[in-house]
Amino acid sequence: MRKFFNLFYTNLFFTSRLFTLLGICVVLFLFAFFFPWLGIIPELVFYTLCLLIFIDLLLLYRLPQGVFAKRHAPERLSNSDNNELGIYIENRYTVKVSVGIIDEIPFQFQKRDLWFETELKPKQNKLISYLLRPTKRGEYEFGAIRVFVQTQLGLIRRRYNFDQAEVLPVYPSFLQMRKYELMAISNQLSEIGIKKIRRLGHSLEFEQVKNYVPGDDYRTINWKATARQGNLMVNNYTDEKSQHVYCIIEKSRVMKMPFDGLSLLDYAINASLVLSSVALIKEDKAGLITVAEKIGAVLPADRRPTQLNKILEVLYKEKTRYLETNMELLYTTIRSVIKQRSLVVFFTNFESMSALHRQLPILKRIAKFHLLLVVFFENTELKVLSEKPAKDVEDIYIKTIAEKFAYDKKLIVKELSKNNIQSILSTPQNLTVNTINKYLELKARQKI
Repeated sequence: MRKFFNLFYTNLFFTSRLFTLLGICVVLFLFAFFFPWLGIIPELVFYTLCLLIFIDLLLLYRLPQGVFAKRHAPERLSNSDNNELGIYIENRYTVKVSVGIIDEIPFQFQKRDLWFETELKPKQNKLISYLLRPTKRGEYEFGAIRVFVQTQLGLIRRRYNFDQAEVLPVYPSFLQMRKYELMAISNQLSEIGIKKIRRLGHSLEFEQVKNYVPGDDYRTINWKATARQGNLMVNNYTDEKSQHVYCIIEKSRVMKMPFDGLSLLDYAINASLVLSSVALIKEDKAGLITVAEKIGAVLPADRRPTQLNKILEVLYKEKTRYLETNMELLYTTIRSVIKQRSLVVFFTNFESMSALHRQLPILKRIAKFHLLLVVFFENTELKVLSEKPAKDVEDIYIKTIAEKFAYDKKLIVKELSKNNIQSILSTPQNLTVNTINKYLELKARQKI
């Protein structure tokens, strides 16, 4: 019995409408002292209010479980993307009710105002959808669902607590990966910013002999097949396949810098996942290496159907470290793991020329054996500062320093090009598109 009363009191809440009516009753009783003609009107109002409260209690507590709620969530969440979740709510009362719902989402989102309101007719159910955008990989713990129910009288509320505790992992951006997968399969990458590259010559991968159509390169005419068929026939070539594409992700402190809620490491991880997916669709082999002061994960290049899941699982666990990258160890690992000439995409960041010069000797040695593509980031905050008009002497100094650092980034691109090293200088938001662009360009130009 005590447990029942404890549950009754802890889940019973008074509404502002009830307090307003009680205030009116108090005012009427007060006026009755000064105006006797009010008579028993204050008492009638008070007893009527008590009767309404009793009716409201009866309506809300006549069923042990008047509503039912359940969270609809995916098995895992995609980092940096809007993930759709839902709350299924069902009214088991025989009267129309108004409900307010609180979903205890993980503390990482720092949201304290996730409140949903709706009305439910008798025996009606609804699915309330909302979006969450995580910005860190890892495990996110969801709590209970709290449902506050009130009838049309609106004097009291009854709270229902539904234990919906669950832990959802947040993986690298697999939603973005799927979007690019569909674009790559349907050859529609150009529709989302992936530019088409003019093919120089043709690949040596012969595919078939087909009938000539206007627009085909006349240099590919197969004269022997033409003589046999009596119609113009041309050789059709396809991109070379089974080429090795390795993504190397630096995890040192230079990748900790945040932009739009995500660290540079997260941007690099998302781009690596999408690039590996596109490479596998193009029938190349994708591999992965992570490095900081020591070698992290090493995943040899492969194109089996399970390779993408392996890459996803490895990237899910990677975290930023705070020591300098051991470039000599990276070079020896590349020489021992990558046995044939491959495309090596190195995700890193340089903020000054001195930072580049420390790593340049190792980068030049890697470029002797592989096609090296260095991907680093443009500092968008410095760009904003350099474009901001100066109002005083201090602003002039800040603007000059920002322009100097931005110019250093362009000098780094020229220095890498001088040493025959491909590079991409990209804003974090455009990293994925720019990386895929460069990969398709290198394939079209038959660099690998």
